[in-house]
Amino acid sequence: MRNMKLQQGMLAAALVTWALAVTPVIAGVTAEEAAKLGDSLTPVGATQAGNEAGTIPSWEGGIRKPPAGYQRGMFHPDPFPEDQPLFTITADNYQEYEANLSPGQVALFRRYPETFRMPVYRTRRTASLPQRIYDHTFANATTARLTEHGNGVLDAAEGIPFPIPNNGLEAVWNHLLRYRGKTLASNSGQAVLTANGAYVIVRLKEEILWAYHQPGATTSTIDNKLAYFRQEVMSPPRLAGQLLLVHETLNQMVEPRKAWAYSPGQRRVRRAPNIAYDNPGTASDGQRTNDQSDVFNGAPDRYEWTLKGKKELYIPYNSYRLHSDRNRFDDILKPGHINPDLTRYELHRVWVVEAQVKKGTRHIYARRTFHLDEDSWQIAIADHYDGRGEIWRVSEAHTINYYEVPLTWTTALTIYDLQNGRYLAMGLNNEYDLPRFNEPLDRQKFTPEALRIHGRR
Repeated sequence: MRNMKLQQGMLAAALVTWALAVTPVIAGVTAEEAAKLGDSLTPVGATQAGNEAGTIPSWEGGIRKPPAGYQRGMFHPDPFPEDQPLFTITADNYQEYEANLSPGQVALFRRYPETFRMPVYRTRRTASLPQRIYDHTFANATTARLTEHGNGVLDAAEGIPFPIPNNGLEAVWNHLLRYRGKTLASNSGQAVLTANGAYVIVRLKEEILWAYHQPGATTSTIDNKLAYFRQEVMSPPRLAGQLLLVHETLNQMVEPRKAWAYSPGQRRVRRAPNIAYDNPGTASDGQRTNDQSDVFNGAPDRYEWTLKGKKELYIPYNSYRLHSDRNRFDDILKPGHINPDLTRYELHRVWVVEAQVKKGTRHIYARRTFHLDEDSWQIAIADHYDGRGEIWRVSEAHTINYYEVPLTWTTALTIYDLQNGRYLAMGLNNEYDLPRFNEPLDRQKFTPEALRIHGRR
């Protein structure tokens, strides 16, 4: 009898463990919970109200129209040109603010005590999206669900799939499926800086067609294709002409990401299965992994994801000064880190998600902590740890509201290597033209044959 009770107890414990393990595949929230969206919660699931201290205001719809004088095609004028820093966090006083800093930001103050600083401005909750995305996000709240192992999303359409997340995987899928327009065409500069500040700009031409965000699309009608991505290296001459094509899949366990590369030297299109996970990113000199583009992208299956809750954090936000076409790349790119005079930090609530490498898998980052802006689901700060448990790299996403769309996305992404003193800056377009959203793109451009034809012209 005692053995039977023991076996029953072990079975009960096993069932509890199994239930916790499969929790991520449970479908969305109840209709009663979803009713909070647009009420106590914003349409994408952020807390509508400000904080008790009054340092974070309530969300009042974000930027609903461009500022006076804006014309499409202009670099985006700062909607708040009169704002001045409330205070500046430096190596001398960061401990006073440490409760609202990520461990990676603290490490930056220690690594660059003489030069790294964070000018903190009034918090402006500017994030906004088209009404179509809000409507679909509301519908997704009660229908969206993760696939069996959490590596894909089902029964969702166009909007944020899990505006009221129950776990870390749902939160990271909100980042992966947040609205970034129906299409994007951009020219941007990327630079890897040495410890003494030397760099060469790599100019990239990129086009993206977001299958998931096309009007009328659902997770069941997009042939498991989340997005189509095409990249061409324009300069420097030694790299020019390299082409990359990626078909980003929604469920990468069912169908892994497909990628093809064209090399001018070989004049051939080849499959590129290494464009994933922790393999080095394009022209990054090993300073970022493929899944660090857009802070995090790709399959989440190598990590265990834990939702740690929310906290208030100083994050880059409303970075219109950094975005300005008055800046040259030399104005921005300085030894150790970008020019702090051009940055803007604000206090915002973020979701904290911890990623721990699964047993039996590998990644150069044994642990990662992501801080997701509650108003946009953009990962704002990411701390990346090595196998010894030490912070290795820190990512910061400097965002603006592209208010002609509208949507919130990066105007620059920085990845600081605390160990070798180098850093990578991505997405710089100050000396080029602006990214263009929602212009028609031919689906046929995103085929290996189109890559081959373009490369041989």
